[in-house]
Amino acid sequence: MEVKVLKVGEEMPEVVEIRCHRINAQVSEIVAFVQSRQGQISGACDGMQYEIPIINLYYVEAVDNKVFLYSAKQVYETKQKLYEIEHLLEEKQFLRVSKSVIVNLMKIKAIKPALNGRFIAVLQNDEEVIISRKYVSALKKKLKEGN
Repeated sequence: MEVKVLKVGEEMPEVVEIRCHRINAQVSEIVAFVQSRQGQISGACDGMQYEIPIINLYYVEAVDNKVFLYSAKQVYETKQKLYEIEHLLEEKQFLRVSKSVIVNLMKIKAIKPALNGRFIAVLQNDEEVIISRKYVSALKKKLKEGN
């Protein structure tokens, strides 16, 4: 397998692209390594401890003094506080959208208006997350920036 590294200007996004004839163990290992370098958060599910790649998170929610990490089909509980996770994710494509929810902007499929100036984010797994009125302007700004 040939490896090429191309330098791009600061205005261009950094991308890791893999071109292959088929996805084999070697390609899967490379993908797992790149994803793991993008950060992980510890979470528990069914008595087991997991390291969840940040890229797999759809949203994070605080409920009754507990914090939950939501992936496409799984829910994990973490010991970290919501503000700690928000700080960890501030340089990534995540945004707090209510007092108790942080959403992965890359997992939003659509945004639709709701009552009283709120919006609803429809995620790629068809779950819906309410965007509080207080956070709508921050969301619009973040989406316009592309950050």
